[in-house]
Amino acid sequence: MAGIDESKPFVPINISVLTVSDTRDIHNDTSGDALCGRISDKGHRVYDRRILPDDQDALREQLAVWCANRDVDAIITTGGTGVTGRDVTVEAHRALYEKEIPGFGELFRWISYQKIGTSTVQSRATAGVCKGTYLFALPGSTGACKDAWDEILFYQLDIRHRPCNFVELMPRLLEK
Repeated sequence: MAGIDESKPFVPINISVLTVSDTRDIHNDTSGDALCGRISDKGHRVYDRRILPDDQDALREQLAVWCANRDVDAIITTGGTGVTGRDVTVEAHRALYEKEIPGFGELFRWISYQKIGTSTVQSRATAGVCKGTYLFALPGSTGACKDAWDEILFYQLDIRHRPCNFVELMPRLLEK
């Protein structure tokens, strides 16, 4: 049966949060705030939090630094997943992926469809793995971040979730 197995101990992980925006700062980053609050409320640790402009090279560089840091278990980015010329977060992510997790974006869009209808096709939410670190790219809207956390990541980043979850796979991500 799917769900949280309360008989097992919770295992906190370290998650870095990156807001991608040319206009947000720490005072108006509601999406980053929502994610950091949910991460902490769940019992995980916000390892680092940054805000960077929509610059593919700068994004890729920051993601690569976190992926190389064995203390960072997962990275969640918010913003830059649309289809405009400045939306380059997905390209920065995919440049680093060793494995893509297509089901994440598919499930996110299915959940989003229930709330915003066909407008969900404008999202290129994606996920993958780089150097044993999970990367999740979410849209910049606070609602989308809440949906992704509350309906996907809350469960998949909990080792107690059954029948399976991302945390239990972490020791095997670097297997050859």
